[in-house]
Amino acid sequence: MTQTVFHPGEQAAHALAGVAEPHAAIRAWMPDQHRAFFARLPALPVATVDATGAPVATILAGAPGFIASPDPNTLTIAAQPNPDDPAASLLVPGAPVGLLGIDLATRRRNRANGTIRCSGPKGLIVSIGQSFGNCPQYIQTRFVREAVANPRPIELLTGLDAAARAAIGLADTVFVASASGTGAGAMGGVDISHRGGRSGFIAVDGDTLTIPDFRGNHFFNTLGNILLNPRASLLFVDWPTGSLLHLSGRADILWDDKGDVAGAERLWRLHVTGGWRQDAVLPLRWTNAVS
Repeated sequence: MTQTVFHPGEQAAHALAGVAEPHAAIRAWMPDQHRAFFARLPALPVATVDATGAPVATILAGAPGFIASPDPNTLTIAAQPNPDDPAASLLVPGAPVGLLGIDLATRRRNRANGTIRCSGPKGLIVSIGQSFGNCPQYIQTRFVREAVANPRPIELLTGLDAAARAAIGLADTVFVASASGTGAGAMGGVDISHRGGRSGFIAVDGDTLTIPDFRGNHFFNTLGNILLNPRASLLFVDWPTGSLLHLSGRADILWDDKGDVAGAERLWRLHVTGGWRQDAVLPLRWTNAVS
């Protein structure tokens, strides 16, 4: 059975955007094609929340097959974040998680949200609560190869430094973590979504980032969450080096402002209050062409 479910924030977003509520096939289990798709992935963006309800993002990686689905209600993930990663202590039994299955080479993506059933040194077991597809728009094509992780010490940030601004200025992809409630498990959960555009599509003004919102499937998972819980996090991957930049803060939406970005339907902002950076932490490297 499929269901179309939008929480109050998503419903408010539909009204503010002036669009009809779309039909969304959101299943409480994973169809076979989604199960097979996740099993082929080398990396998995993941979101959860901290004790205050603030969204936190990371990315897990392994050889294809490190993600498996033994049954339609379960995903097993044979990976954990680097121990220095602030998400590492949050991926515990009972924690809500958002999972983004995204294959950059084929520009295909599917989403799965649920709850961690088991967590240990070998990885995670997730009970699936929602499974649904996403369109391939704005995904930048990349090809991946395995590499050796050589993580540098994590750097904590209280705002944007010069290196962070430079990384954002080059970025054509970012992963967004958001949550519909104000506490762990509150009001149904956590999402992690993808945003893409031309390099430099995110504008930087001091410690404020402005992100264009392009036309999509009108689910408004992210913007709907922000209406209920105005905290969000952005995760940037430095594809050639395997480095991560995580920024968190408070978000607001400019429903009637399209800026000067071609194709944008509206803008939203993240006022950065903190973050972290860790170089060479992923055991993968991506290129824009087959190497």
